[in-house]
Amino acid sequence: MTELLASSDDGHPITALDTGSGPNLLVVHPGGADATSWDGVTRHLTDDFRVVRIRRRIYVPEADIALPHSTAVEAADIVAVAKLLESPVLLVGHSSGAVAALEAALLDPSAFAGLWLYEPPLPTKELIAGPAGARARAALDSGDPAEAMRIHLRDIVRMPANAVDAMLADPHVRAALTAYATAQIADSEAIDALGVGIDRFATLETPTTLIEGDLSPSHLRERLADLAAVLPNARITTLTGHGHIAHLTAPDTLADTIRDMARRVLHA
Repeated sequence: MTELLASSDDGHPITALDTGSGPNLLVVHPGGADATSWDGVTRHLTDDFRVVRIRRRIYVPEADIALPHSTAVEAADIVAVAKLLESPVLLVGHSSGAVAALEAALLDPSAFAGLWLYEPPLPTKELIAGPAGARARAALDSGDPAEAMRIHLRDIVRMPANAVDAMLADPHVRAALTAYATAQIADSEAIDALGVGIDRFATLETPTTLIEGDLSPSHLRERLADLAAVLPNARITTLTGHGHIAHLTAPDTLADTIRDMARRVLHA
């Protein structure tokens, strides 16, 4: 594995993990983690693809996060990395990373042959964080990142409260979650700052596969359906028996859906 280095519009250095060889996949990882969270899926793809995983600037360890964070900044970062790759490129995004990927495709549609998006939490008819986001920010600013993540998981992601409590009771999981609390709250605020509505994507004709898990929170599936209704060239693939974290629970299954999309747009 090597590391790519790009410079974004604001001069900020952007790095990406570069593994494998073949047609290009550019991966934008989800919130609450870093690019290595997609290690499992990557291992199932690198025999046939070059997998480039962007290190989102707010999730780099000890990142200096400028507030308010902007999804437009992340979109420019993604395009900057894409320009280092030979066409065609399949842009892969997961959760908030999929929101950034969509904005990147809107910024420069010619940079990507296709989009593969796993449950982007877009504010289609209502905000993502809303009042819960303000409570999470208050908890974080008061020095309680664990409570901020409890609010995020329970009231924004809308995971069952007992499941969130069990996660935070495990010291290892708690440490992993709180390590990215500052970035995660900034991430949610950036998505809400986009405002309610997604009509801007009606002009985005890039072939798109939208991934959902049938066990995911219902609002994520509803937002995905709203997006599918607006995008002119999109289809939905449902992962039976999986939720929002199939990159961890079923990386081989997720890799297969990417391969299927790559066959369509990369002729791979």
